[in-house]
Amino acid sequence: MAARRELTFLLAEPERRLLRGIATRLPRWVTSDGLTALGVVGALGTGAAYALSTLSVAWLWAASALLVVQWFGDSLDGTLARVRRAERPRYGYYLDHIVDAFSTAAIGAGIGLSPYVNLGVALAGVLAYLILSINVYLESQAFGVFRLGYSRIGPTEARIVLVAALVAGMFVMVAVRIGRNLSALGRLEPPPTAGPPRHLTTTSPEGYLLKHEAMRPI
Repeated sequence: MAARRELTFLLAEPERRLLRGIATRLPRWVTSDGLTALGVVGALGTGAAYALSTLSVAWLWAASALLVVQWFGDSLDGTLARVRRAERPRYGYYLDHIVDAFSTAAIGAGIGLSPYVNLGVALAGVLAYLILSINVYLESQAFGVFRLGYSRIGPTEARIVLVAALVAGMFVMVAVRIGRNLSALGRLEPPPTAGPPRHLTTTSPEGYLLKHEAMRPI
């Protein structure tokens, strides 16, 4: 049974227009299967970049860029097939969902291998995502409607949240590091403490100057 697609998530309409615009401009040698493969490469690269962030925080930027590559391949393959009227419904349905499961596992494992998220928490997130996805697939068969996402949240919004959390986390890390540096410098160079007030006498240089200033005629 062919299920009717129903896209209700927040960015569904602008994303649909963007993808169709890109698909109509792609050269003929670009195929849907090639875009699917690109999405897999992007997912593997994203997971690897997250894992490599144990070596340098710069890998987190690479992870964000590769997540965009994964979105490009994963979101555009079906659109390209529809624009070119080259759909293979059963083939595409199977391939798309098995690739989605694999990509989710690869990205989630990479996040769990990074120093910022516990592996158990990351794998629990992967499990939750897969359960939600399975429910979508079952609904499409039971009700004949394929709802890609839940309410106003879909795959694209999930990617944006992931990148936003990454950027926010990096700003927090920078702020914490600056705070630690300032604290360490404060211990190395403590602020000068104010001593008791000095009593000026006419024999001290300051008292001598004050005395002569007071005696100068106006």
